[in-house]
Amino acid sequence: MSYLDELFNLKNKTVLLTGGGGVLAGAIGGGFSKAGANIVFADLNEKSAIDAANRITQQGGIAMGIGMNVLELASMELARDKILQEFGSIDVLINAAGGNMPGATIEPDKTIFDLKLEDLDKVTNLNFKGTVLPSMVFGKVMAEQKKGVMINISSMAAFQSITRVVGYSAAKAAVSNFTQWMAMEMAMKFTGEIRVNAIAPGFFIGNQNKELLVNTNGSYTERGNLVVLKTPMKRFGAAEELIGACLFLAGDSASFVTGVVLPVDGGFSTFSGV
Repeated sequence: MSYLDELFNLKNKTVLLTGGGGVLAGAIGGGFSKAGANIVFADLNEKSAIDAANRITQQGGIAMGIGMNVLELASMELARDKILQEFGSIDVLINAAGGNMPGATIEPDKTIFDLKLEDLDKVTNLNFKGTVLPSMVFGKVMAEQKKGVMINISSMAAFQSITRVVGYSAAKAAVSNFTQWMAMEMAMKFTGEIRVNAIAPGFFIGNQNKELLVNTNGSYTERGNLVVLKTPMKRFGAAEELIGACLFLAGDSASFVTGVVLPVDGGFSTFSGV
């Protein structure tokens, strides 16, 4: 075993990613696979989860894709049983399910008073409750195992106010707070061998935000240019640039790290704009 293998100790660990059909989850899962882990992609869209798993197995990794609803306990309990039957443990949970909706976003020609409350509920449920419930179901497995790691996905929108994304911002701020709370809960009431942290991605171009940031000709939109202007590294992030942070937080090298929200943002959160 090499020094790095020993330092991170991720080989043969089972890593579960909710929202597994997404671009970011796919990249992170691929990184864990290269580190020797077994990967489980779980997504409401079972086909997208299976497709993500197939991309790994075609490269020689071990992966499975399952359908799962992060807002339904019965769905997650069924998935839990399948994973344990297949791999025997759940060592890392990455709560990557999330997203936004137009009705929970304030358009440039609208105000807060035009907010659609039903969409606000859906966005806060998906991002916040969709983190809390999997943490309960799969965190209980970790409590029984007496070890495990949870990694949540926060956002730059949780650090400071960003125009338009009011519902998403509130939900991600709640995710950051829950990360700290759950870290305390698991360490104090169960064991310090269960750690809970989060990453806070800066601006990465994915399926949901691509039209907001990039024009059809590849140039940046007005909002895209504003983001780059506020990012000291002067670019968007690539999905693969989230892998290292997740490997660090999941591995034994971070055995004394819990309750942190780690920005992966090209400096966005450090820059006031002046």
